[in-house]
Amino acid sequence: MVLEEASAIIGGPQGAGVETSIAILARALARVGYGVLADREYYSNITGRHSYIHLKVSATRLPRSLSYPVDLLVAMDAETVLTHFTDLTKGGVAIYDKGSLGKHLEEIPSVEDATKARVRRACEERGVECSVGGVLKYLEREVGVKLVEVDFGRVLKSLAETFKLDPRQLSRYASGVVISSVAVVLDIREGALSYALGAYFKGREGLVQQNMRIYRLVSSELGSYRGLLKLGKPSIGLDKVLLATGNDVVAMAKVVAGVRYQSYYPITPAADESLLLEKYSYVEDEEGPIGPLVVMQTEDEIAAIASAIGASLAGARSSTSTSGPGFDLMVEGISFAGANEVPVVITYYQRGGPSTGQPTRGSQSDLMNAIFAAHGEFARVVLASGDHLEAFYDTVLAFNIAERFQVPVIHLLDKFLANSLATTPIPDIDTVSIDRGEVFRGSGSYRRFDLSKVVSPRAYLGAEGVVMWYTGDEHDEYGHICEDPEVRVAMYSKRVEKLKLVEESIPRERKVGVYGDGAPDYVIVGWGFTKGVAIDAIEVLEKRGLRGRYLNLRLLWPFPAREVAEEISKVPRERVVVVEHSYGANVSSLIAMTTGLAVGSSIVKFTGRPITLGELVEALERVIVGGERRVVLSYGA
Repeated sequence: MVLEEASAIIGGPQGAGVETSIAILARALARVGYGVLADREYYSNITGRHSYIHLKVSATRLPRSLSYPVDLLVAMDAETVLTHFTDLTKGGVAIYDKGSLGKHLEEIPSVEDATKARVRRACEERGVECSVGGVLKYLEREVGVKLVEVDFGRVLKSLAETFKLDPRQLSRYASGVVISSVAVVLDIREGALSYALGAYFKGREGLVQQNMRIYRLVSSELGSYRGLLKLGKPSIGLDKVLLATGNDVVAMAKVVAGVRYQSYYPITPAADESLLLEKYSYVEDEEGPIGPLVVMQTEDEIAAIASAIGASLAGARSSTSTSGPGFDLMVEGISFAGANEVPVVITYYQRGGPSTGQPTRGSQSDLMNAIFAAHGEFARVVLASGDHLEAFYDTVLAFNIAERFQVPVIHLLDKFLANSLATTPIPDIDTVSIDRGEVFRGSGSYRRFDLSKVVSPRAYLGAEGVVMWYTGDEHDEYGHICEDPEVRVAMYSKRVEKLKLVEESIPRERKVGVYGDGAPDYVIVGWGFTKGVAIDAIEVLEKRGLRGRYLNLRLLWPFPAREVAEEISKVPRERVVVVEHSYGANVSSLIAMTTGLAVGSSIVKFTGRPITLGELVEALERVIVGGERRVVLSYGA
């Protein structure tokens, strides 16, 4: 079977190498020229709980969304087979470990009771025994799935004998069996796999040799299955692509933007960004050294925002990175930055709340928190990114806005983008410019908060001959505490009115993006990771005679009310559909508040899993054709 596009689930226990598997497979696929999008789903658990990769590979384009059912299921363990057997398409392929065949659902302690009940119902509805052997027979007989059995134990035993490995360490090589099995079934050439292994295990040639040995063992065992799901010849047309997660892209952009101080307290899913910055805290290009970049792991998020503010006052481009619970602790510091007109960037990765909520799952439910959390009123800017390329450019823009207008900027992303590995066009660094705002270069009398300008020139702490004061209280032009009513009105207004300058300065295309038909039957409004699936859904529905338009919000505060009102007025209000990973479709409230226009319909998902193409297409038809006003999505394990 030759496919232009294929979807897959690759699953196993947390800590067993599922993430390693996709990191290497994605490199091999991208090396050959395929487009890849892979979302990592995992529990808040070090080892043992179910973890999986939801993958799409395309020969003709860079994938924007994920889809069910999948063409390929790759199971390292029994739990993956039982959890995902209903996700396989007719005529698909299932790769499984021979050693898991006798396992029954009730024997697997890591499966939650609620999940067991759901899997049990699925088995009862199909009249099959809830065991690995039972569901595999059902898939083969009733769904036409082709079964590919791999004897993990035999392969690993042979590896141990060849390399004299400690048998207790063999579980570390299970990911190699997964990688090799997928490579055979998809017919990924050996050279591409060797390249991917070398890139991932750089400097550890022994591991490369061991994994190539696994590949040859598996190839010998599965020779008759080679190309069972063969992908078509790549025709994307890009000579080079960037393969990276959202976390990685933001970290790269911070280096390009000239960040010199990054603080963080470890929290999922934000920490990976800082870990990459630590790895490349001192880099060089052809013109010489870039850096150094100081990355500081602080004792908590309060210290993280406070130290970032201090670094900014001293003249360093500074930022901090966090998720919802950490952002809550930063709010007082953000208010201090607002009151003292301190440029600082907070990279805010949303995850499932409230409280600890779903620490490793995705969400877009922190929109209002990002915009309104604080006491008092002051100017802050909130940007959102819809894909990896936008995340790069928006990161640089965030620092330019922060320093030009001397405001805190919140760059709002979500776990889906952060933890998705994707092939994306390489950002054009030549189009990136750095704007550090107006800096005071004189000496002597200096009014840090000069009221003659909305944005006063700033001087850095320690500048020769310059004295300035910063306080948490209201202050006069010099920074001295002052509660005079006239000064209060002037200073308070000065800070808030920066928002007008920000909105006027940002080009329309950086505020909103529009995709689809210029004379639509319906308009989807969304932001963040909904971008790709919304655009793909519009393309599917266009083939069914429904013309759609997607409005991608990139500037969320100050809200681009004029541009949004113009777009949603193209269709009747009930055909304006907000799509969001939240319960409340919160951006619809923001639209109503700023434009006076009520959005008629919403499609929401708050399971912590991403919206997939099939479910969004069906939901849009229910809204546009069926007249429903609210659809709640829930598909996914």
